[in-house]
Amino acid sequence: MIKIKDLKVKIQDKEILSWVNLDFEIGKNYCLLGKNWSGKSTLSSVLAWSPKYEVVGWSIEINWKNLFLLSPEERSWEWIFLSFQNVPEIHGIRLSEYLRTIYNIHIKNINLDVKPLSPFLFKRFVKKYLDELWIKEEFLDRDLNVWFSWWEKRKIEILQMKLINPKYIILDEIDSWLDLDAFKTVASLLKSLNSKDNCIIIITHYFKILDYIDVDKVYVMKDWIVEREWWNDLVKEVMEKGFE
Repeated sequence: MIKIKDLKVKIQDKEILSWVNLDFEIGKNYCLLGKNWSGKSTLSSVLAWSPKYEVVGWSIEINWKNLFLLSPEERSWEWIFLSFQNVPEIHGIRLSEYLRTIYNIHIKNINLDVKPLSPFLFKRFVKKYLDELWIKEEFLDRDLNVWFSWWEKRKIEILQMKLINPKYIILDEIDSWLDLDAFKTVASLLKSLNSKDNCIIIITHYFKILDYIDVDKVYVMKDWIVEREWWNDLVKEVMEKGFE
């Protein structure tokens, strides 16, 4: 479980999260709603340990460990995965080497006796996932996300999820910039990943993705606080009446 208590966050001396209290439990899915600048993406970045935010008051635990004593890499070992709202392009790092590195690190974290896969063996291993996601094998030799379409970037994120099997999957507006057909495919793939052994946290301005992934609890953020929380019928209320 991720347990957040009295989280306060600043950026350039301005408070942007105030006394946030949330719980995320394995086997359940959650939805964070709210207007722009309400603090949803900030919260996801803090969980992933973005250096641009200053945490001034907090208690965040994951599996009874203090999250703020863990580096970003160690947080990933605790099975937190963040799907970026804006997926970065990184020149000079080949996609195949990036994927092989994160896979070998996570497998080694599970079992020290497992030998890391060589570049040759990894390409053979990852082929089945490429086929499942309709990703051409030639993509492995390209720089990470460079000149990829939004649709291709989202598929690469899902490929990462398949490789490392995270327990907490934070989707920060994963439906952005996708056309209708691409959105349906991404949503269906995410639905197939969801299980009783993980937790999906959906941040969205659009509600269509909730037709594919059932949520157990909904949080509404406003002015950097959690204003309301309720079961999934709160989504219907927001759709009908708006955030006010």
